Amino acid sequence: MSRKMLSETAELDMLQRESFSYFMHETNPHNGLVIDKTAPDWPASIAAVGLALAAYPVAIERGFISRAAALKRVLLTLRFFWDSPQGPESDATGYHGFYYHFLDMQSGRRAWQCELSTIDTTFFLAGALTAGCYFDGPSTDEAECRRLTEALYQRTDWAWAQDGGGAVSMGWKPESGFLPNRWNGYDEALLLYVLGLGSPSYPLAPGSYGDWAAAYQWQQSYGIEYVYAGSLFTHQLSHIWVDFRGIQDKAMRAKGIDYFENSRRATLVQQQYAIENPHGFAGYNELCWGITASDGPGPAVLDVDGKQREFYDYVARGVPLGPDDGTIAPWVVVSSLPFAPEIVLPTIDYFIHQVGLKAGNPYGFKSTFNPSFPCNCANPYGWVSPWHFGIDQGPIILMIENYRSDMLWRLMRNCPYIVKGLQRAGFTGGWLPSV
Repeated sequence: MSRKMLSETAELDMLQRESFSYFMHETNPHNGLVIDKTAPDWPASIAAVGLALAAYPVAIERGFISRAAALKRVLLTLRFFWDSPQGPESDATGYHGFYYHFLDMQSGRRAWQCELSTIDTTFFLAGALTAGCYFDGPSTDEAECRRLTEALYQRTDWAWAQDGGGAVSMGWKPESGFLPNRWNGYDEALLLYVLGLGSPSYPLAPGSYGDWAAAYQWQQSYGIEYVYAGSLFTHQLSHIWVDFRGIQDKAMRAKGIDYFENSRRATLVQQQYAIENPHGFAGYNELCWGITASDGPGPAVLDVDGKQREFYDYVARGVPLGPDDGTIAPWVVVSSLPFAPEIVLPTIDYFIHQVGLKAGNPYGFKSTFNPSFPCNCANPYGWVSPWHFGIDQGPIILMIENYRSDMLWRLMRNCPYIVKGLQRAGFTGGWLPSV
């Protein structure tokens, strides 16, 4: 193996190990809840819990944790969610098998009057199913892991979340009922529909997927045609668990591509946008890109070199239609690794060795940086977020692993619910068995 390959291998090893440390140190050892953000008194994110559950098998295979220690943590988490209060009360943990977006780290009950989140529950359940597929041994504990995973998934009432319509509601609140917005058009909800359609207990209606896909927005950017979704993470999160290479639904068959290729194209658009840099932000180039929903240095409107610039805090940044304020998210670049390694690997190297985004950070990359924001700091690359987020750390671990070994994809090809959900959504070809 060449010196360059050794360097790449060591770099990816370290990124995975450091990112996994977040779940080792930012998880409540009594209930398995994972803090959303490394800020004082912050709540847990159920999506981060799901990413942790999916990361444990990878960490076992990479030697970051023993199988016994990981299984103990997984069981603790699954037992908590199975036993946690489900009901219409405003301080429950969940309802109809769904869970609130944010939970108190200690009590596990609803935080901040947030919504019962259909998409974040999806990521939690996908992580649980990953653990259930991985822990396939005969021991009592591994059997319990599988039983709890099945029970949690089958308790989820996907049909209820349709609220009498086709496309699924984004959420529900005890104070006001279902949120008016629904999951329509291409985004991270691709996995939601797959899991919802695959349910043996409370499945989505077959037409729900068609209602979602009917709102697709195809566009050309820099001569590249793809299904548009502005924030780059929307082209990644479903792909953590589902190998879309070679399988197609009606929309993809009509275009002669698959969703993996679509994500590759979205990744290339990101780099081309940074090269063109239409708004003249500092730092953007072929090695500095990655614009997605993320935190940022705002809110603020400042004069920067004689031009008024508006900076945001947490917002769904995207390209090429915006919003964009010069904020780059390195984690979302790493998560694009399976799709376009030829442009991702040099960018990872640039972030590590030129920008120094890992220096002094216990969990690898901080979430974002912005070279255009006048922060009066010593770092020549500008403002760097003070925070790590669980929903950033998980995709780094998991998508590096899919690039290196197809591990998550191989595991989940054997998950009957994902297979059934894909088939009911109209997917055919590739690794999918014929109906």
